[in-house]
Amino acid sequence: MLPADARIRSSQDFGSALKRGRRAARGGVVVHWAPATASTEDQAAQPPTPPAAVANRTARAGFVVSKAVGNAVARNKVKRRLRHAVAAELPHWPPGTDVVVRATPRAAERDFAELQRDLVEAVQAARARKGHRAPDRRSTP
Repeated sequence: MLPADARIRSSQDFGSALKRGRRAARGGVVVHWAPATASTEDQAAQPPTPPAAVANRTARAGFVVSKAVGNAVARNKVKRRLRHAVAAELPHWPPGTDVVVRATPRAAERDFAELQRDLVEAVQAARARKGHRAPDRRSTP
């Protein structure tokens, strides 16, 4: 189980991590990796936080598992598996990092080992990217 201080709970924190985070998808998960350094837009919108407070804060994780994944039993099963996988990886993440893990419908079909591998690979891909999100590749109709 994740410690209380290692969980993202507020809607504002989720929104911030999704907005400023780098995104990478693998298998059944999409990871939004938001390093501790906040952009100037985020700093203007939020009250100033001392840099020492951010640096001393543990890495945090939040989960998004929509109804597209399946019924309540399937969604809770996916959440439990993802929480367990994140708890194992959390000590390897830099302090102050926010990570939002979004499950895709494929996550319900994957076992724990596959979800854990998907998570590790997605985190590595998001950390390796320089800059923010890539431009939207969808074609306009």
